[in-house]
Amino acid sequence: MNTMEAQDPLDFIKQMLESKSDAKQRTYKHLLSTFQVLRDEAKVIAAELTKRARPGDKEVTIDYAEISQHEFHLKLAGDLLIFVLHTNVVTFEAEHPIMQDPYIVENEVNRYFGQINIYNFMSDSLKFNRVNDPGYLVARLMINHENRFFVEGEGPLAQLSNRISEAPISREYLQLLVKLSLTIAIENDLTAPPYQEVKFITLYQKQEHTPELGGGQKIGFKMSHERQQPQ
Repeated sequence: MNTMEAQDPLDFIKQMLESKSDAKQRTYKHLLSTFQVLRDEAKVIAAELTKRARPGDKEVTIDYAEISQHEFHLKLAGDLLIFVLHTNVVTFEAEHPIMQDPYIVENEVNRYFGQINIYNFMSDSLKFNRVNDPGYLVARLMINHENRFFVEGEGPLAQLSNRISEAPISREYLQLLVKLSLTIAIENDLTAPPYQEVKFITLYQKQEHTPELGGGQKIGFKMSHERQQPQ
């Protein structure tokens, strides 16, 4: 007989609601706090890069932009990083590697995470409102009710902390996360679309989407766990 069968279903529901609700509320508080620190570090990094940039080079623009409580942008020349806090607390499918971590297995509420996603767009996509231009997920930071975390990402971010941390997230880690995300965005060059894809256009495309025609695209990213081969 399992736990749910051994007690009144209403008692079980009450217990689960209380434990999950409490964990999710604490997770969201940690998430908001972390996002504010991330915001502060992005401002500091933008200011430092501005100091180091050549004064006469007007093409290398470095900008921080506050969009809302849950979003801010960091622009570096032609690249734009968009930081987004998602208000929903989530968990993962059973096959996800993080679900096998002993810390996750030992307590059900440890598996609920808040998430902050970092997307890379071409800055011209927003400037010219090119709504069909793709953006790519550079990294996602997952934080739980004990402020423990892990990161899924591209390049060096994939090795930075792809397992659940032993300690709460720190300001130093968040600063490094911003720096590495910028590095990945800058290193990921634009590629021209295949010739056959732009060989023919419609009159509508010519009249309404001139800025998009033949535009470059960034190579798509894959999260670190998606590149793992099945056993």
